[in-house]
Amino acid sequence: MQSVSDLASTPAVAALVAEATGKERREDPVLPRTGGPAGNAVLTAWTGLVLLVLSAAELLTLFNVRGLLSWHVAIGALLIPPALMKTATTGWRILRYYVGDASYRAAGPPPMALRLLGPLVVASTLGLLGSGVLLVLLGNDTSQRSFVSFLGFGVSWVSVHQGFFIVWGSATGLHLLGRIVPALMLTFGRTPHLRVPGGWARSVLIGMAAAVAVLLAVLLVQTEGSWGGGDGPGRFDDGAGVPAPVAVMRQSRV
Repeated sequence: MQSVSDLASTPAVAALVAEATGKERREDPVLPRTGGPAGNAVLTAWTGLVLLVLSAAELLTLFNVRGLLSWHVAIGALLIPPALMKTATTGWRILRYYVGDASYRAAGPPPMALRLLGPLVVASTLGLLGSGVLLVLLGNDTSQRSFVSFLGFGVSWVSVHQGFFIVWGSATGLHLLGRIVPALMLTFGRTPHLRVPGGWARSVLIGMAAAVAVLLAVLLVQTEGSWGGGDGPGRFDDGAGVPAPVAVMRQSRV
């Protein structure tokens, strides 16, 4: 049986640690117009950082999820477009690599551990966000009503959402350890003369995702009324019965 030191010295683990700590990095070819693999990597990195900030804010609402329910719903809605965008950018990179695109083949795949972890991160993220939207649409009573029994325990849509959260927290935490340093190097560590083509297109995509995210947040916050958020700071309104996140979004447009 291998010791921890023996395991850490294996090529696969050494490559994972080297990339995770920024000591080594994949050389992504830079192509005209879109940037190619380099442009894809930059867009994925920026989207990942947006997801990190929003996820941290969402986790903070869990300390008082009833009192901050509208904020919990709003931030969860804001997470959906960047989550879909990051899934699309990574999926595109995988597709181009496996169909034999020369530039993506030259860039190479991520370490094996991250390749194995990736599907779990994607599935748990989309499952968590999707089940959250479903809870809002179904309402309080239906969401908490058991629809199936498993090993003698009733399973409701709330428990499904909680299950996805446990899996997401574990998988995403490991993914974050492997990708946070490379993402910061791609977004904040690049020198000006290494600017990757296609910046305007990436900005447009991020702007469109932001617009869709705000619209989705407003719609879902206005739908979650059946849950009731109590009288906490997350439920105050602007004097016209408008939940706090919606009021803030309206004020930001004035």
